[in-house]
Amino acid sequence: MQSRMSLPVQMAIGMVLGIIAGCLASSAGVAAGWFKPLGDLFITLVRMVVVPLVFTTLVAGAASVYDVRELGRVATKTIVYYLLTTTVAVIIGLLLANLIHPGAGLDLSLEGLKAKEAAAPPLVKVLMDIVPINPVEALAKGNMLQVIFFAILFGFALSMLGEKGKPAFVFFDSCAEVMIKITGIVMYYAPIGVFGLMAFTVANHGLGVLLPLIKLVGVMFAASILQILIVYLPCVRVAGLRPGTFLKGISEPLMIAFTTCSSAAALSSNLLSVEKLGARKSVASFSIPLGNTINMDGAAIYMGVAAIFAADIYGIPMPIDKQLTVILMAVLASIGSMGVPGAALVMITMVFTQVGIPLEAIAIIAGVDRIMDMARTSINVLGDAAGALLVSRLERGRADSAPANI
Repeated sequence: MQSRMSLPVQMAIGMVLGIIAGCLASSAGVAAGWFKPLGDLFITLVRMVVVPLVFTTLVAGAASVYDVRELGRVATKTIVYYLLTTTVAVIIGLLLANLIHPGAGLDLSLEGLKAKEAAAPPLVKVLMDIVPINPVEALAKGNMLQVIFFAILFGFALSMLGEKGKPAFVFFDSCAEVMIKITGIVMYYAPIGVFGLMAFTVANHGLGVLLPLIKLVGVMFAASILQILIVYLPCVRVAGLRPGTFLKGISEPLMIAFTTCSSAAALSSNLLSVEKLGARKSVASFSIPLGNTINMDGAAIYMGVAAIFAADIYGIPMPIDKQLTVILMAVLASIGSMGVPGAALVMITMVFTQVGIPLEAIAIIAGVDRIMDMARTSINVLGDAAGALLVSRLERGRADSAPANI
């Protein structure tokens, strides 16, 4: 029976059992820390495979592109897609929050709440830091942007060698397959890891934390659904797929993202899923790891919703010029805060400071941040997948005007 059960179903069962166990533990006085090692082990296993997986797949993907113009087209289309979808995401978040006003009428005590101000590094520094001084050090430290830059450069140089580079290409292509296989082995543990993560979260915070902020959580999830319906599914249609086929095919990385709140955990599964759905390997190997690092549609929605929520609590007016500032900063921060721990927090503090909202409001939102992070991460992963399929279709249409056989 278990052999026939798909991984998403197993993970869903683990999530439900984790919620039940967390509730029982909370009411029985059992410490949440008992569940933490189960979830931490899963995240550690995922982190173990992410860097070698990204490096080998990107090298193999870039090496398979023999035309520099093709690589340039793929990069341009992918980045334009990321910028446009991020802009639409924050607009959706702002519009829905303006319509519902999730913070209106809430009587929450702000006394004693403190939030540490975070600051993103300057954009120029971020761009300069993309180039690694020592590629081996970048691999060891897991600096994903530097790893991506060096892998693409290495792979393209490999393709330029022609016949001389074939042995190395075969080696890296085989290494990529090995890493995908290792990732598949790691995913056997995923249901247990999801159980531990959910049980720890519920036992630690309790379901009661949702009650005063349920409207905020509802707006975040509603905006995320609108982003899927308005942006991703039309892109998938253009790519030649039915929405149902896409959502079914992407269910495994989506479930991983939703339950772990980690885009990195879903990276390998997302890469495999979009290739099965028809994405070109060279496109997917470029766009999925890159999107995993800089594409933050979910965080952009979160920023728009959180800004209106905090403004409602403090009674701060949010005229159109301030909301345009939120939109601009969300798009810039999707690149400017990449590689920074707690990127969503950095993004929120940046915009709160810019539009004059006290940072203490972050301490209120933090109570349900984990719940909203589920939606954030899921949207990020879905956006990467839809982008890989769309760019693949555009490239395929350029090479062959016949309909894609997906």
